[in-house]
Order: sequence, then structure tokens, then C-alpha cells
Amino acid sequence: MEQLRIPTIALNTGHELPLIGLGTWPLSDAEAAEAVPAALAQGYRLVDTAARYGNEAGVGRGIAAAGLPRADLFVTTKLRGRDHGYAETRAALHRSLEALGLDYVDLFLIHWPLPRVDKYVDSYRAILDLAGEGLVRSAGVSNFKRHHLQRLIDETGVAPAVDQIQLSPALPRPAIRAYLAARGIATQAWSPLGLPEGVPEAPVVAALAAKYGRTPAQIILRWHVQQGISAIPKSADPRRQRENAAVFDFALEAGEVAALATLDRGEAAARDADTHEIF
Repeated sequence: MEQLRIPTIALNTGHELPLIGLGTWPLSDAEAAEAVPAALAQGYRLVDTAARYGNEAGVGRGIAAAGLPRADLFVTTKLRGRDHGYAETRAALHRSLEALGLDYVDLFLIHWPLPRVDKYVDSYRAILDLAGEGLVRSAGVSNFKRHHLQRLIDETGVAPAVDQIQLSPALPRPAIRAYLAARGIATQAWSPLGLPEGVPEAPVVAALAAKYGRTPAQIILRWHVQQGISAIPKSADPRRQRENAAVFDFALEAGEVAALATLDRGEAAARDADTHEIF
């Protein structure tokens, strides 16, 4: 089986982020241990997990089973809410590394800002220090809104490498994407297929799938990568994994990219990071 070639985008840290990766929520350890090597065998190089997913050990087993050089992989994990704080973040990263069986992660994200707790700046400082020690390649965040990001930049002088946000044609979020682009922060999409919003069943998606002879998921993921958005769809099915990453041999027309964004349900449809709390 020929391996897929997945392009990358450059991060502000000098590292390269694949445009398509494997999401692992809500896979169990056992499921992740099978899904990860299957994806890596097909050409995936980005694997996304999180402490809160409870599957870092399974992801680590899958990475080890694949037998690829560590330098060829891009592994992301995330700081859970109960570990916010400078010392707590440092300890959490070491626990994640132990679970993953790795010496470093390529990207360490603050999973949610939790502004009521008000420790995300301390956690970000810890991640920057961990990066300086070689345990993290790039420091980033997830689900951060503009004012959370601006505070990090104002107080540390360092823009995150990535903001991983809920994003799909139903939640295209042009305002935050423009803010990120202006500051050299890469946009990465979780829930990129917009399954809860019914994006794959939308008539415009079906029409484009018929036109290009592609699956609805491929049309949606092409919409992401064509705009330079990294996406991490979850699938434990090797066939679907391959379909999800086989989106670099066709292109949507500019009007079609715009047509998909007409599915926009508005910013209010996204989870509100000012109030949403997961520990």
C-alpha cells in the first residue's frame, strides 16, 4: 500500500505541523493502540491526544508498535484543567511523557483557558520553560479566544504556535482565524467534520461530493487544508483514515470554499471558552 504524503505548514517555532492528523478522542487505550499504528502505516505523522482523554498510554503503545523514527512524528498532548499552575503544569507534562513513553512532545497545549481559575498564564510560562529544556518543541493553546491569547502575548512576549479550536464549515470562525493569522499563530481544527452540526449531510456538501467523486468528509477536510487549517479527524477505521488524508490531489474552486462557509451557524454555536470548564 502506497503511503499518503501529507503536506505541512510552518509554525512560528520553526517546526512543521502536518495539515491532517489523527484525533484520538474518545478512543480507549486499547482502541488507540490499534488506531495509531494503522494511521502511521498509511502516512499520517501527526497524532493528537490529551491527558483528559485517558488514552496517552495507548497512543504511546501505538507509536512504539509503528516503529517509526521519533523525528518523523508530530505528537500533541494537552494540559488538563485540574493541572493549571506553573508547578502543576511541569509535573503534568512529565506524567504525560511517561504515559506516552516519549522524551518530548512536539506540541503541548493548554486544553481550555479556564479564566475563572485564572492560572493559564502561569501554565503557559511553564510550557515555555519546558520548551527551553527540550521537553516540548512548540508551546500552544486550545480553545483560546482573542482576549485570552492577547493576554498571553502581552504578559510573556511569546505568541503560541497553535490555537486548536472547534472549527468546521458550520463554525468557520473568520474573526479568530484572522486574528491568529495576523500574529503568526497556526489554526488547528477539532471536530473538523462538523458531525454534531450535520455538515456532512448538507446539500452543498453532497453536491460537491458528487461533482468531485469524493466522500462528504473529503470535501469538508479539503475545505480546511485548502485554507491552511490543520485538521485532526478521529477514526479507528483504517479505510476511513486513508480517505480522510487523501485530500491533496484535488482542489475546490474559490466560490465553493465560500459556499461551504454559508453553513455558518455563528460564533454563539461554539463552546464558550469564557465559561466552559473541564477539569
